[in-house]
Amino acid sequence: MLDWIHDFLVRYPELTLFLVISAGYWIGGFKVAGFGLGPVTGSLFAGIAVGQFAETPVSGTLKSFLFLLFLFGIGYSVGPQFLQSLKRDGFKPVLLALVCSVTGLLVAVAVARYLKLDPGFSAGLLSGSLTESPAMGTATEAINQLQLSDADKARYVAHMAVADAVCYVFGAAGLILFCSVAAPTLLRIDLREEAIALEKKLGISRLTPGVVSAWRKFELRAFPLPAGSPLVGRPIRDAEAGARDRRLFVQRLRRGERILEAEPSLVLEAGDILALSGRRDIVVETVGPLADEVEDQELLDLPISAVDVLVQSRDFAGRSIESVAQEDWTRSVYLRSMTRGEAEMPIAPGVVVEKGDILRLVGPEEAVRQAAKRIGAVVAPTTATDFVVLGLAIFLGGLAGVLIAFPIGGVKIALSTSVGTLLAGLAVGHLRTRYPLFGRIPDGAVSLMTALGLAAFVGMTGLHAGPVFFKAIAEAGVGLLFGGMIVTLVPPLVGLFFGRYVLGMNPILVLGAIAGAQTMTAAMAAVQERSGSPVAVLGYTPAVPVGHILLTTWGSVIVSLTAT
Repeated sequence: MLDWIHDFLVRYPELTLFLVISAGYWIGGFKVAGFGLGPVTGSLFAGIAVGQFAETPVSGTLKSFLFLLFLFGIGYSVGPQFLQSLKRDGFKPVLLALVCSVTGLLVAVAVARYLKLDPGFSAGLLSGSLTESPAMGTATEAINQLQLSDADKARYVAHMAVADAVCYVFGAAGLILFCSVAAPTLLRIDLREEAIALEKKLGISRLTPGVVSAWRKFELRAFPLPAGSPLVGRPIRDAEAGARDRRLFVQRLRRGERILEAEPSLVLEAGDILALSGRRDIVVETVGPLADEVEDQELLDLPISAVDVLVQSRDFAGRSIESVAQEDWTRSVYLRSMTRGEAEMPIAPGVVVEKGDILRLVGPEEAVRQAAKRIGAVVAPTTATDFVVLGLAIFLGGLAGVLIAFPIGGVKIALSTSVGTLLAGLAVGHLRTRYPLFGRIPDGAVSLMTALGLAAFVGMTGLHAGPVFFKAIAEAGVGLLFGGMIVTLVPPLVGLFFGRYVLGMNPILVLGAIAGAQTMTAAMAAVQERSGSPVAVLGYTPAVPVGHILLTTWGSVIVSLTAT
């Protein structure tokens, strides 16, 4: 029976790969004390395990194809925010990410040379310790470009997977513990107190979740205007001006049998039934005690629109939510959510809107339509992928990667097809902030490209390394594990003091930026959990595109530097 299974796995490697991916996601889903390997590293371990049992053939072309899809998807996702992250206050997290990334490369090279590791072990040391699995892809490409025999190249690629597996566990767990436990202790701060202070500065209220400006989920409710109300005899514009900070708006009103639209100059009369919109808690707390709510289905039957809008306007980008909320054209329009890249941003008056952000606007249909025109372009759902742009961008990006080279320490290093594809994804992602109909790829398709592409690539790398796994561990020795710990801890330690004392950043934002610099979302989540606040994401989002680009590139750099 075992022989039959072995022969089946070897004869049908494509089915074996699906088994590895499935097992990888299953393994990655297990968590101990909140820590899990995740699907990518789970796929690596699953591939290594299957590789112990059956020496499954691996297609180099398929590996490259899937990896390039992954890189393009990552670039496409972070492209809208990358250039914006270089501006304004986002420059500090970007600079911190640059320092962490460069420090990581230098320490990894130093440790690799001290331990006399070959290029494969060196690349795995870097990718595992800095938790950037895509670096294995660029390193694989660089290894295949070395003037070596095919057997030596295959051995180095196998060593890379082994080193990544050995170093990744502490790389992930170590960074999570550093950001959430060790760093606050070193800075002598209380994360919750720091988070409360930063939230207060941004205008976030913990007692009343949401935003004082009421750009949140809202309600439309009907209240009669009593004869003794101070609003009687005043035009609607004056009535709304008195509640401007709470953003309560009269959408329309019933006067006798007639329903009147809420023109700003319309004077209110006793007995009018007003259709008021606003955030639920503000409507209940402000209006509820003063008037008895009534049910008027005809009055409240108002067309409401909810759309996603891509921020493009230069006049709009760079402004705080609070300042935009005061504009006349935002009357009756509410902000339900704001996303930057793949991260959801906290909604608060002091939070700045950047180009490339996606805003979910809610309000009367015409008001939302007019506001969307001023902000940017409505992002309508699509199921069609622009394969012309997708294929051509990857081809041109890879071509540029082959042709472009630069010297580092006397060594000429090509940009590589991997990095070229990543940059092509960035370019297309950035262009869609200007031309929303250009190169459209549905979110589900991008998610499939990034998740399946990397998991399959890493799984195949594990299959390749499986037969030599234990032999390679014995060859590398325990020094690989301890060396990986050093590579994991030095960059965030340097980044911590650089960000806090040189750049003068808020400590919560420093920790978010460190997590972003090493592309470890789980570390940011740990900071958010211990601080009881989402604000660490403000440091994470500008740093993570830089981390993805540089750490991925370092895979080819460390191979070139340790091969000499």
